[in-house]
Amino acid sequence: MRVLVVEDEKRLAWSLRVGLEAEGFAVDVAGDGVDGLWMARENEYDAIVLDLMLPGINGYKVCSTLRDDGDWTPILMLTAKDGEWDQVEGLDTGADDYMTKPFSFPVLVARLRAVARRGARERPVQLVAGDLRLDPAARRVWRGDTGVELTAREFSLLEFLARNAGDVMSKRQILEAVWDGDFDGDPNIVEVYVRHLRNKIDRPFGREAIQTVRGAGYRLGSDGG
Repeated sequence: MRVLVVEDEKRLAWSLRVGLEAEGFAVDVAGDGVDGLWMARENEYDAIVLDLMLPGINGYKVCSTLRDDGDWTPILMLTAKDGEWDQVEGLDTGADDYMTKPFSFPVLVARLRAVARRGARERPVQLVAGDLRLDPAARRVWRGDTGVELTAREFSLLEFLARNAGDVMSKRQILEAVWDGDFDGDPNIVEVYVRHLRNKIDRPFGREAIQTVRGAGYRLGSDGG
């Protein structure tokens, strides 16, 4: 099994190489994000051990760039950051598993074998409505060739509408899908976020993709407006 280790701590990178080779892995090592990304693109690996805090390009960016390239080689992310939102961000950028330092080497080997056994995933299908394109895996949006920056909630709302393109979604359906089934705040929050989306994906491009159906809800035109 061929593994790429991207780790800038030289002693840790060396110990991972020696330990993994003793377990029967073939190991390549990169000491920064730039080299790691280049090696991942140029070679085929069964899995990648990717540190988060790297010089050049951080692990989040390496991971998301590979996923944008359509490379779904299993990635085990390593980091000294143990906050739950750090883990969420790592997994949301496309990592398959996440371990914090210091870690147990036998556990790392077991989890590395586990992600490798699952193999590379197929890239999730992108959602397309006319020239409006969403990549749920990378959480990115484009109008034509122009990238559009959305917040997490804005993206979730647009993704929900895109998955139901052409159908009218009521405020209640949107709240249950994008917020929470127990949401007890002002339901007009939906209107606020619809307005945010229109200001980002419609008006700058002269489009009207998100339509208001009076008394019923909202609909994303299947042609993207």
